[in-house]
Amino acid sequence: MAQYGTFVVFAAVLVLVPGPDFAVVVRNTLAGGPRRGAWSAVGVTTSNAVQGAAAAAGLAALVVRIEPLFQTIRWLGIAYLAWLGAQALRSAVRGEYRAPSVGDTAPGQAIVGWRQGFLSNVTNPKVLAFYLAVLPQFLGPGAPVPVLLAYALTHAVLSLAYLLALVAGLDRVRVVLARRPVRRALDALTGCALLGFGARLAAERA
Repeated sequence: MAQYGTFVVFAAVLVLVPGPDFAVVVRNTLAGGPRRGAWSAVGVTTSNAVQGAAAAAGLAALVVRIEPLFQTIRWLGIAYLAWLGAQALRSAVRGEYRAPSVGDTAPGQAIVGWRQGFLSNVTNPKVLAFYLAVLPQFLGPGAPVPVLLAYALTHAVLSLAYLLALVAGLDRVRVVLARRPVRRALDALTGCALLGFGARLAAERA
């Protein structure tokens, strides 16, 4: 239990570090309201659970060993972050925003949020690296699959809790954030952040 507690603290610190998932959830919450933002967080968590299960079953290690497949996933992730960043910057330049109440009830908002959260996370090679490199440090070689899965799902649950808290916090100050100058500034910052994350991934040697 002490070892598990140490892992929970370590995973919580990693979750709190802003990354592509943070930027995508913020972007979806501002663009479509708390419902879309929450579903974006669920999409991120779904990807975490899938990749954690794949790591526990040994599939993630296989993906990493197949260099063309791993690089394809990596560059798809880079391209997706660049596309999301460009969309945010375009919104900032245009400055055309719907009233806050419209985005919450618009059809398809949940699907859009979930898809963007899932894709931003599942195409991030650092998530695979976390499950393949970090978990063994706490469990050691030959750990049972159920234990690996429990640790991986713990990380996913922590991520979901943090991202939902982020969405709730943004929703509480949404009246201020919905102002056109503020929205444009936030879209510009989010777009630059997403492009920056993509550029950093492109510059790193996976």
